[in-house]
Amino acid sequence: MDDLGRKSPEQLLLSDKHPIIVILDDVRSMHNVGSVFRTCDAFAVEELYLCGYTPCPPHRDIHKTALGATETVKWRSFATTAEAVEHARSLGYSILAVEQVHNSTPLNTFDWKGQKTALVFGNEVTGVNNEILGLADGCLEIPQWGSKHSLNIAVSAGVVLWELVRKKKTILP
Repeated sequence: MDDLGRKSPEQLLLSDKHPIIVILDDVRSMHNVGSVFRTCDAFAVEELYLCGYTPCPPHRDIHKTALGATETVKWRSFATTAEAVEHARSLGYSILAVEQVHNSTPLNTFDWKGQKTALVFGNEVTGVNNEILGLADGCLEIPQWGSKHSLNIAVSAGVVLWELVRKKKTILP
């Protein structure tokens, strides 16, 4: 790790984070959950919320794809996504659902300046729950030009987090 300039797990836990909470709304795949853990580690997000029937560690299928990120990413579970959204809002986070809906903001035009933001990613089949869409302050959409117009949840998390943190004016140490 020293050769690559990467932080140790201990250093990452103590380091500054991007003011982003990732909220998983009834994500069913343990492999997707593990992949999102790794993505949250890579982009040094503040916290990951696992909601509804989203599986939680410890589980070997989550650990298989997380590759240790369950130990480096702060996380908690909530019985419902609405509870998680309200908790994030009480901490001063704006809530953005990542979903294809009428009047969504294309990700490439969203101007994130590092403000506290909670991103809600939905179920692999049904997307972000309508109740949560109603609670959100807005929706981000990843522009797509293929025939499917959908991405795997873990891929979506990577795309959105990369786009946000690359636009931020300051880089974490």
